[in-house]
Amino acid sequence: MSGSHACERCLARSWLLGALAGHLDVVRGRIVALLGLGCDELIAAVGGRERSRIALELERFDPARARAACTAAGLQPICGCDAAYPRSVAQLDSPPSVLYVGGGLERFLAALAAEPVALVGSRRASPYGVEVARSLGRSLGAAGIAVLSGMAMGVDSAAHAGALDAGALTVAVMPGGAELAYPASRRRLHARICATGAVVSELAPGCRPRRWTFLARNRIIAGLSAMTVVIEARGESGSLVTAAAARELGRPVGAVPGRITSPLADGPNRLLADGAVVIRGPQDVLDTLYGAGERTITSTTVAPDLPSELLALLGEIGDGRDTVATLAGAGYESDHALAALASLELAGYIRREPGGRFTIMP
Repeated sequence: MSGSHACERCLARSWLLGALAGHLDVVRGRIVALLGLGCDELIAAVGGRERSRIALELERFDPARARAACTAAGLQPICGCDAAYPRSVAQLDSPPSVLYVGGGLERFLAALAAEPVALVGSRRASPYGVEVARSLGRSLGAAGIAVLSGMAMGVDSAAHAGALDAGALTVAVMPGGAELAYPASRRRLHARICATGAVVSELAPGCRPRRWTFLARNRIIAGLSAMTVVIEARGESGSLVTAAAARELGRPVGAVPGRITSPLADGPNRLLADGAVVIRGPQDVLDTLYGAGERTITSTTVAPDLPSELLALLGEIGDGRDTVATLAGAGYESDHALAALASLELAGYIRREPGGRFTIMP
């Protein structure tokens, strides 16, 4: 696929969001309902004193100029009128009129065909939360599952990085124009995702993030995903909005349990109390999507690039031989086992626990 897959009417509707961006910030609490309105209704609802001017500019909208801006930004637009528009996101009550895709439309659609899993959570995640997000992203990616998130600090960025570690497809849903890295400190991550995965937004190129765009972005993450997993989130986190949107669509929601004394565990634990799937590792995600035991995580899946010797050692740890002493009983020389364990720990596949035990990262 190449070029534009967006009609003039849908491009104009998308342009209107940028024109009304400041007005929408004022009413962001109703943003999802407002995004379901037609152009005239939306202008009447939030345009205020500028309604006439905005309506006139909409009449003068130049689709050729809009398409040229997409080309200049390296984006491919696809609208709801196109047969290839993702059916998963079309099921939203207020689906984006246009999705602007960077990294390649074909690759984006291929990622959606792989039933992507959204891994979302706190921007101010704990080291444990970041560790779990990266590990889940890597393991699911190695199992052939595309990983989707919002490229925010903390959990989101770690999930993308984990998928990239596994050489897997990952998709970032941006709060501004898809060509704009946000936050700016994640420019390198944005570039890596564009190079091998995809970035996407409902906002035309050049649109800067606003407070309402983060709320609107949550529904797209849920809409594009086959399942949403919340890793760490405070009670007011946008990740819970994403989980609520997923439930409204009838999609499964999972949560990683946390310590009841941690504010970052409030969101996931609340979801679990409401019936979310307990996520103890990548196998729980696969079991939810495909049925128990239909697809399994193996040491080869989790660590596809490791030498066979280290893969074998990873299997031994998984079978309960998780100390140097028990590995020695299985035929490993102590010095050799220590060196191999250090390699696995540095690569992020295992963690050293108190008492000299090692555990495989979730």
